Amino acid sequence: MEWEVVIGLEIHAQLATKSKIFSGASTQYGAEANTQACAVDLGLPGVLPVFNEEALRMAVKFGLAIDAEIGKKSVFDRKNYFYPDLPKGYQTTQLHHPIVGMGHIDIELDDGTTKRINVTRAHLEEDAGKSVHEGFASMSGIDLNRAGTPLVEIVSEPEMRSAKEAAAYFRKMHSIVTYLGICDGDLSQGSMRCDCNVSLRPKGQEEFGTRTEIKNVNSFRNVERAIEVEIERQMDILEDGGSIVQETRLYDADKNETRSMRSKEVANDYRYFPCPDLLPVIIDDDYIEAVRTTLPELPDAKRARFVNDHGLSAKDAAVLASDRELAQYFETVADAVGDYKLAANWVQGDVSAALNRLEISVTELPVSAAQLTHILELIKDSTLNNGGAKEVFNALVEGKGDDSVESVDKLVDSLGLKQVSDTGAIEAIVAQVLADNPKLVEGYLATPEDKRGKAIGPFIGLTRKAAAGVNPQVVMDVLKKKLSELG
Repeated sequence: MEWEVVIGLEIHAQLATKSKIFSGASTQYGAEANTQACAVDLGLPGVLPVFNEEALRMAVKFGLAIDAEIGKKSVFDRKNYFYPDLPKGYQTTQLHHPIVGMGHIDIELDDGTTKRINVTRAHLEEDAGKSVHEGFASMSGIDLNRAGTPLVEIVSEPEMRSAKEAAAYFRKMHSIVTYLGICDGDLSQGSMRCDCNVSLRPKGQEEFGTRTEIKNVNSFRNVERAIEVEIERQMDILEDGGSIVQETRLYDADKNETRSMRSKEVANDYRYFPCPDLLPVIIDDDYIEAVRTTLPELPDAKRARFVNDHGLSAKDAAVLASDRELAQYFETVADAVGDYKLAANWVQGDVSAALNRLEISVTELPVSAAQLTHILELIKDSTLNNGGAKEVFNALVEGKGDDSVESVDKLVDSLGLKQVSDTGAIEAIVAQVLADNPKLVEGYLATPEDKRGKAIGPFIGLTRKAAAGVNPQVVMDVLKKKLSELG
């Protein structure tokens, strides 16, 4: 039987506020366990939550970025369930009246086309605490620092049909929220997490199959891997005549498998009701338009500008525009050196290779935008050839030199990489090479003119051997001139 995959994602993005959504407690990452959970976060008797207006502004900003409906009246609800890391016994969230309604984003597919994925809603909610299992023999510890941290949960329509589409959607959302500055996007710290809803149905069937939910996947690669392995698992069950159980599952990246966690609850199980401690949030058009004025240039607009204004290919533009910090680094270099194509080649090539090798972001790269600009300027004025430029760049990556532009010139000199471009000096060297190799000259002159391109190669090699660091283009020009004079 031919199966169709149906995928929807629920993305939890931690908002970049300094304090929690309903209290003044800090949201800073990495503090000692249970030092950043106040009485409000714990729901102790006699306390009342106070809504963080900055969280509201960020949520509206996100809604505008995805061309969504903005709820002028949004309501907080209590989602009731018991779990050790939820001391209040409920989570404050939004059900019937979210701050962000239907919107959409466009994702780029491998074949160069785009696909529109609709966003059902995006609602504000508080995060729960965290269960800690390491260091507790046959027990679990509870760290409540994260309790009350503001989240926006972004719920897609079930419109993705492959693991690659889902990963592309997650990447695009990551790009949008980091461009907006409403989330730092640090996947390793859990700033963005993804729940993957996966089901199969016979090709052509309208009715959805039974879905499973893979919880808390926190990398682009693992979203793709988790969905792929879950598709295989469900397909094996269905083709053996079995049925899928609606449940929550966990992805084990080490074993590349999903495992059952618990049966999947339905919304009614949570006994949602409006939070009696929080008034409805009312905003007007003036507020929305004021937030709209703060929107930055978003990835799609930046990509289009790279193509239309600077002649980059659609593929290059998409890669460079996908990450805010990388795009800023690239534009700084490209504007300064006046060559977008050269800058694009280097940022996508050597810069990206260094980032991947060191597993760092471009903000941590030991080579500043000003230093890379100078390296490219030295290429353009023929002071460095491409190989020499790479050597200087790698030396900076390895921590040689300092963070000044002058250190680039010092490395060029200390490594002996400066090209000789003085035509007079190169002419003298070429003349000596020709005089020392009369048989090569004779062979060259006997070669038909349309085949002399290859025949000139040995002369270039001999010239560069005679004088290391000579500019190959100048050598080529001088050789052609001298050889034409001989024959």
